[in-house]
Amino acid sequence: QVQLVESGGGLVQAGGSLRLSCAASGRTFDNKAMGWFRQAPGKERDIVAVMSWNGGVTYYADSVKGRFTISRDNAKNTVYLQMNSLKPEDTAVYYCAAGRYSWYSMNSMHYDYWGQGTQVTVSS
Repeated sequence: QVQLVESGGGLVQAGGSLRLSCAASGRTFDNKAMGWFRQAPGKERDIVAVMSWNGGVTYYADSVKGRFTISRDNAKNTVYLQMNSLKPEDTAVYYCAAGRYSWYSMNSMHYDYWGQGTQVTVSS
């Protein structure tokens, strides 16, 4: 059974940092794109950051560019999201996703496996 388990969410003040982790089990994703998406209350799920299978190519939403960094450790079957300079508008449930292809995609429909989500709340 394939599982993606996120951790590292929580409550932080504006300007603070959090590091999210996503550990995969049940199969390896070292040849698949991985990504982070988020969903705020009353809004659709949006892309945050995604990366190709080897981490060579990344894409960031404009709203997080320069503040968030996605990385992966294929040996550990884990992907990370370092979030700095957090803002109240970053408040959302953050989801990790494993892609269908090796190249990254900005389309959530191209991600076949999803974690349960971890809540990130940024207070002002």
